[in-house]
This record gives sequence, C-alpha cells and structure tokens, in this order.
Amino acid sequence: MIETSSAIIVIPCLDEERHISGLLARLRPAARRLGARIIVADGGSSDTTRAIVASVAAEDDNVVLIDNPARIQSAAVNRAVELFGDGVDYLIRIDAHGGYPEDYCDKLIEEALETGADSVVVSMQTEGSGAVQQATAAAQNSKLGTGGSKHRHGSAGEWVDHGHHALFRIAAFRDVGGYDESFSHNEDAELDHRLRQAGHRVWMSGRTRMTYFPRASLGGLFRQYLGYGRGRAKNVLKHRVIPKLRQMAPLMVAPAACLALLSFMHWIFAVPFIAWAAICLGYGLVLALRAGNPGLALAGVSAMVMHLAWSLGFWLQLLGMPAKGRTA
Repeated sequence: MIETSSAIIVIPCLDEERHISGLLARLRPAARRLGARIIVADGGSSDTTRAIVASVAAEDDNVVLIDNPARIQSAAVNRAVELFGDGVDYLIRIDAHGGYPEDYCDKLIEEALETGADSVVVSMQTEGSGAVQQATAAAQNSKLGTGGSKHRHGSAGEWVDHGHHALFRIAAFRDVGGYDESFSHNEDAELDHRLRQAGHRVWMSGRTRMTYFPRASLGGLFRQYLGYGRGRAKNVLKHRVIPKLRQMAPLMVAPAACLALLSFMHWIFAVPFIAWAAICLGYGLVLALRAGNPGLALAGVSAMVMHLAWSLGFWLQLLGMPAKGRTA
C-alpha cells in the first residue's frame, strides 16, 4: 500500500446503469489498497444507477452515494470535497463513462508523491463500438479532431498547462476554490488556469491513462461539443486568455457555414465551407484506408459535427446568447 494519509475517489454520474457496476468493481480493490473512500455523486438518475450504487454501498462501507442537485460534474466534485475532504490528502476524479487500468489510482498517487505535483492529469485513448461511436473515436484520436492536444495523444510524463483531470492535492484544490460551478463544460481548463495562477503545478502522467467512450449518436456529439465551445468562450471571457492556434481554426467553421448561406448570390461565398468539408471528409477516407476499415470514413463526418458545434457554441457564448439548458 502507498504510504499516504488518505484519498477520496469521486465519480460524478447521471444515468450510467450500463457502466457503474463494472466501474465500481474495478475501483474497489484500489480503494482498499489506498485506504480510500469511493463517493458516487448522482445528478438525479432516472435509470437504475442509484439502486446499483446503493446495493454496492450496503455491502462496502467504503462506497458512498450522495446527491448532486446541480447535476453538473463540477458541482459533484465540489460537493464531495466539501462533505468528505477534511483530513484527506488527495482527490481522484473518475468519469463514469470511462475505462481505467486496475492500478490507475495507485499510479496517480505514486506520481503525485514523487513529483510533488498539485494536480496529476492523464492522456485519453478514445474507443467505441458501433459505426458512429467508432468513427467518432477515430476522429477524436486524430489531429483533425483534437488539434494535437497533448492529453489526447499520450505523454512520457511532463509538466503541462492542462490535461484530463485525474488527481488533485485537496489543499491546492481548496486553495483556489475548487471548480467554478457556472461552467457546465470546460471546467477543467478553467480550474487549471487558476491553479497555475496561484503557483500550483500540473503534471501529466507518463505511467497511466484512461479510456474514453464517446457519444454514440451524432446528435449527442453535437450537443456535447456545443457545450465545449460555450465553455471555452466563457474561459476566454473570464480570464482574458487568447485561444491557442489549434483552437483558432475551428472557430471559423460557423462563420463559414453562415457565409455559405449567401451562395445563392454568388458561388464564391460557399468556397470556405466546401473546402473545410472536403478536408474533413478526405481525412476520414484516409483514416479508413489506413485502418482497412470502410466504416471509419464516417470519422470525417464526426469531425465536421465536432468542429461546427464547437465553433457555434463559442460564438453563441461570446455574443451573449444564453444556453437553453444545462447538461450533466
């Protein structure tokens, strides 16, 4: 067992009956090794998620189910820290819709202790089953879909500005006030910005990573990336940060789509949109040919959905147009 006073493992969730049982089964041995408590913060599931967690909690005192009335992930983690963070060294954040190695939590704490990092982030490998989910996974694993973001493409271990949230030293998390609950998306990048401003350091793990399972429908993917775009714009407005170059290019997709609506006046207005669509669809064909999997040609379509939704969400937020609702 790693010598650390204690840890809490927090799982924000909403309607995760397909994944929560297997996830808890995988995490419970690690929790026992680390002397950690697993806290499932449920945002009001309408399926059997709560019953599944309650059944596990009845058998294992280390598993606790709490309510998350705000429904969003940022609020779930904050509430878990508020209720169970006293006297605890580390917070480990787990996504209910993800896959993790058996030693995931162990490796995170090992690296936190060795590096002295205030936050340990990880890279993500996206996987899917079914045509749409596999195509979306291929798009999200590619530079076309993510712009070369480090936490999407692996790391050998390095100090970074941002990554997929995995572990925090609770003292540092509380020092900056935890997550900003006005962010339903992009709360991770926003918190990383405040951590760095306060002098805390973020380390990207070179020893472990997580597997992410993307949305299984294009509609769900669009809504997700619409929220991501809004979150990024909120981050820009709050901290006056300039988007990185890899984020600037997708910003032009929504304006290009609007410009294309004027193509009835002259074909030249459609050129930017057509060029972008051709690049995405062509990239999808290349991925399909390289993998020998014709279904991956749809990756170009998934990339188009991601780009358009992200760009639209960014501009809607920047122009002060309110979101219709909040997603968990």
